[in-house]
Amino acid sequence: MALWISRRAFRSWNGAFSSALGFSSGLSCQRAVRHSVFSVELSALQKNELLIAACRGFSTSILTPGSCEDAFPSDLLSRKRVFPPERTVGLCQDLVIPVTNFSNEDKGLMVLAGDVFDVPIRKDIVHRVVRWQLAKRQQGTHSTKTISEVSGTGRKPWRQKGTGRARHGTLRGPQFRGGATMHGPKPRSHAIKLNKKVRRLGLKIALSARAAEGKLMVFEDLEIPSHKTKNIVSYYNLMVDTKKLLLVDGDAINEKLKLATQNIHYVNVLPSIGLNVYSILLHDTLVMSRDAVNRIVERMHTPINR
Repeated sequence: MALWISRRAFRSWNGAFSSALGFSSGLSCQRAVRHSVFSVELSALQKNELLIAACRGFSTSILTPGSCEDAFPSDLLSRKRVFPPERTVGLCQDLVIPVTNFSNEDKGLMVLAGDVFDVPIRKDIVHRVVRWQLAKRQQGTHSTKTISEVSGTGRKPWRQKGTGRARHGTLRGPQFRGGATMHGPKPRSHAIKLNKKVRRLGLKIALSARAAEGKLMVFEDLEIPSHKTKNIVSYYNLMVDTKKLLLVDGDAINEKLKLATQNIHYVNVLPSIGLNVYSILLHDTLVMSRDAVNRIVERMHTPINR
């Protein structure tokens, strides 16, 4: 706790301290002369910058838990609480996060790698990864029939001249009912190309955003006592400011957890290999097991095959 001493209190305490030194009977002649000179100089400079510098020097003093508070008068100490500065996001610093479980038991601490959970937030990278992900999952099975694929006769409907009607060579053209579709969609892939390092960076940014918001939780494991849905619902009700919850396990999903969450639309479960940017953005709270965190960090640190 920092010590803050006002200018008036410092003057009164300094005067009392100087008078006590002046009237002390145990001082030698040389010390008395030095003290008198120091008192005159100090009294002449009390209104100058020397006093301000002295006050600043006392104001930065810190009492440690092992120090004695009797070293300074209690009426000169301030009990004002000093708040630490907020953490700056994106410095790639390792994060220490508590580990718990569904029963809210203390399971120790875990260090999250800074190059995975504390990277600078870039919305443009997230946008590119989401576009790539949504485009790649399109089926692309849309199909229309051309004039050669439409069923019907190839006979000329009427003669070229003499009828007064427009000339036509087939009834399967796009201007007739039941005819072909010109320039219509055909089965194709909608996937776009995106570099692997950009995809990997997008996942790091999504994880860093949840960690910066305080919406990333680490569990020792995702074991639940039974497959009843009320176990997940009771835990969800204890969470504050949460709308959708994403549970990420390391390996294959536990059968009890899968049955307990399949009837809840606001709780979803994924293995670590299936964790993606779009799923993280759809859920405002992310709960990962310790094994899932280790697997994700290992995957992010694996060199990219070129």
